[in-house]
Amino acid sequence: MTASRPTIYFIRHGETDWNLEGRLQGQKDIPLNDVGRVQAEEAGRKLKALVSHVEDLAYVASPMTRTRETMEILRETLGLHPEVYRLDDRLVELTFGAWEGMTWKEVRKAEPSLAALREQDKWHYAPPGGGESYAMLVDRVRPILDDLTRDTVIVAHGGVARAFLSICCGVNPRQAASMDIWQGRVLMIEGRSYRWV
Repeated sequence: MTASRPTIYFIRHGETDWNLEGRLQGQKDIPLNDVGRVQAEEAGRKLKALVSHVEDLAYVASPMTRTRETMEILRETLGLHPEVYRLDDRLVELTFGAWEGMTWKEVRKAEPSLAALREQDKWHYAPPGGGESYAMLVDRVRPILDDLTRDTVIVAHGGVARAFLSICCGVNPRQAASMDIWQGRVLMIEGRSYRWV
């Protein structure tokens, strides 16, 4: 990976009721709640303070409701037309398969041995029922990074942020799988380094 890759301003979607309840959302299409909408505005204000010409950036979002809502609120906060951005299906969150809609507590109770296997190696474990691992997600999102031609705002999901940190910044998989990915903030990825704003 070269340092000449465009800067990425990564924004995780705002809070949903399922985030609040600790439910595994994965590819379930859950809308933002009121807190999530405020977080989208906060991210927009932080981005505006970071970048003087926000209109020159590219804007790409996961096609899920929570990411589109976040992007549209963020763009409105920046004074841009809310609906002028690109969707990329490759940015959807990893799927938790049969576990989607459950809390980790419920998963550990229902399938303790499988939950333990995931704890041993979060990066490579794919949940039952067609779930994806972070390693599989990396393969899915890597081409997006190769396609970037200019500094870009990406609104997506916690799993996607962890994959980007591994690919772009060399964060080791064990660490990346457990990192907090904040809502209402901007994760700035420049070359091999990253910082939260």
